[in-house]
Amino acid sequence: MRVLLISPNREEINMRTWPLGLACVAAATAKAGHDVRLLDLMESREPGEALEKVIAELNPDVIGVSVRNIDDQTMRGTKFMLDEVKEVISCCRTVSTAPVVLGGAGYSIFPEASLEYLAADMGILGEGEAVFLELLKRLDEGSDLSGLPGLFLRGSGLQGERSYVQDLDELPLPDPPLFAHAPDDTNEEFWLPIQTRRGCPMNCSYCSTPAIEGRLFRKRSPEIVADWMGRWTKAGVRRFYFVDNTFNLPASYAKELCSVIEAAQLDATWRCIVYPAKLDETLVASMARAGCKEVSLGFESGSEPILRWLNKRFKLDDVRHAARLFADVGIRRMGFLLLGAPGETRDSVLESLAFVDSLDLEAVKITIGIRIYPHTLLAKTAIEEGGVSSEDDLLSPRFYIAEGLEEWVYHTVSEWMAARPNWMM
Repeated sequence: MRVLLISPNREEINMRTWPLGLACVAAATAKAGHDVRLLDLMESREPGEALEKVIAELNPDVIGVSVRNIDDQTMRGTKFMLDEVKEVISCCRTVSTAPVVLGGAGYSIFPEASLEYLAADMGILGEGEAVFLELLKRLDEGSDLSGLPGLFLRGSGLQGERSYVQDLDELPLPDPPLFAHAPDDTNEEFWLPIQTRRGCPMNCSYCSTPAIEGRLFRKRSPEIVADWMGRWTKAGVRRFYFVDNTFNLPASYAKELCSVIEAAQLDATWRCIVYPAKLDETLVASMARAGCKEVSLGFESGSEPILRWLNKRFKLDDVRHAARLFADVGIRRMGFLLLGAPGETRDSVLESLAFVDSLDLEAVKITIGIRIYPHTLLAKTAIEEGGVSSEDDLLSPRFYIAEGLEEWVYHTVSEWMAARPNWMM
């Protein structure tokens, strides 16, 4: 079948993004023998013209649209991103009769609500590489779609219980020839994303990851990861971003991965996200030798009671230890604060600001107010407190901030930031 896969995202939140998830689906679809075209509208000056042009050339049988972000997760001046996706789907409808299938991380958080809002035909909850191929097969045969795992049909709901691919090595990774425009490695702000494992068992009280990837770790072989990175370095890419939610978990896998990357001598640098626990000198040194230049420390608070509410399984001493370990080997550190959780007070906010200041990090990102996602403890708390209705699907962005803090915390954080140019909101 002729398949058009579209990444409609044109927003750069913190950094320029590359559609890794959609590219993985494209790689699997091409490997299965379909005629695939991937259109990244981030690369298009005139997205409407680019879309009409590729549809005219390909005449697709199926159109897939990736929904990466619902909004920018910013409480003040929130940017809702689905209207831009809606425009892309509307443009597809005017020039093609092909069914429109949704997917992506943002879609997986709100599968039914976003399907209805965007007026697409169907959507796939969770990782789409395997399910999308079966969907194409059935559409080509004119077969019944019922029972397909994770498939939502607009107006008919979920067709089959979601399933997970247990062996990620079964799923191909996207190579440079798949793309009309290779990533621009001359832009120092660009880091090519790579995901070595899916799922997260940490169960943080506000996090949407379980809805997207599930709760159990599933991993790729380190050798396959290093080989894939090698193919991209030969294409000229030298900077990679491991988007795994917790690069250092499991620690044994992280050490093996670093060892294999180091042995491959890739002449590449990379960054990652680490959980500020289960870190030791051996792992951090191995990361440095393998090319790691920057880590994001996701500690979110500098107050022990707030850490407990967020269900963080570490203490402030763990964060201090992690920050020292990375500093000792010259790895740049970015820290994150998430202010406003249930139980947050002025004292706990000041405690968090003083704590992050004491770490002497190279960069700090502060978020005020927490985006409420379905099926989380934060959503349950907001409902119990009357901040949101149990009938609210939360697709329209809703945020939690402890009562009485909003104006004060914005003013206070702004004052601290004025003397700290490496802090940002």
